[in-house]
Amino acid sequence: MIPHDTKIAAQPTYITPADRKTSILPSTLAVYLRVVKVVFSSAHYAKRGLYDSRRWANSSLDIFNGIERGGCRFEITGMEHINDLDEPVVFAGNHMSTLETVVLPGLINPVRPCTFVIKPSLMEYPVFGHVMRSRDPIVVSRDNPRQDLVTVLEEGAKKLAAGISIVLFPQTTRTTDFDPAHFNTLGVKLAKKAGVRVVPVALKTDAWGNGKRFKEFGPIDPSKTIHFTFGAPMEVTGNGREQHEAIVQFITEHLNRWRREEAGG
Repeated sequence: MIPHDTKIAAQPTYITPADRKTSILPSTLAVYLRVVKVVFSSAHYAKRGLYDSRRWANSSLDIFNGIERGGCRFEITGMEHINDLDEPVVFAGNHMSTLETVVLPGLINPVRPCTFVIKPSLMEYPVFGHVMRSRDPIVVSRDNPRQDLVTVLEEGAKKLAAGISIVLFPQTTRTTDFDPAHFNTLGVKLAKKAGVRVVPVALKTDAWGNGKRFKEFGPIDPSKTIHFTFGAPMEVTGNGREQHEAIVQFITEHLNRWRREEAGG
């Protein structure tokens, strides 16, 4: 059964309620205790071939709950653009932390099945690797950009033809600073090849910090609001330059506004 939090996907905007109950534990400990519990449970099902899209959505929403219980606040807008989808799309967004990787399945999968473009190391992690392999992601090395492009275009087009949406982050690495020069055109190229639309995704997830020893697991800072905004799906025309620039502008404008709000401006 999908948890009650599917109401997130059933409305255009979700904001964490002011009266949301929080854990008595420190935020970082509270969040990671939930993450560890969910990952081990998910791996149990994945190793038995029982971890399907529904379970993935459930576990993602369970982590979403854990993040809120850790004191973090979400503001999610533009969900109507997902709810209105009647075909697979390419989701292209900035990449700031591990948080979006674990939360996006809970936002998208209740409406459209999806998978990710990921780096090989996520497939090799103990326990978590079982979960990722079960989701049949597109794996790219990042060592050979030309081959990675071929892999994403070929495998992505097959998955989109099968009705599976693709989530990708066209950046070389996770970063809190968005640099358009490092945001490549892979999203629009894949959408163009597959004949589907591309959905821009702007996010601010630095409440989940990057760790020093393990980059995926850093401190949790509940003073920073977590933002997700989905834009309207766009048809890719010509060489896709216009749509790529629109995605970059969408992300840039939202990040600038959120940072002004955070600074009290």
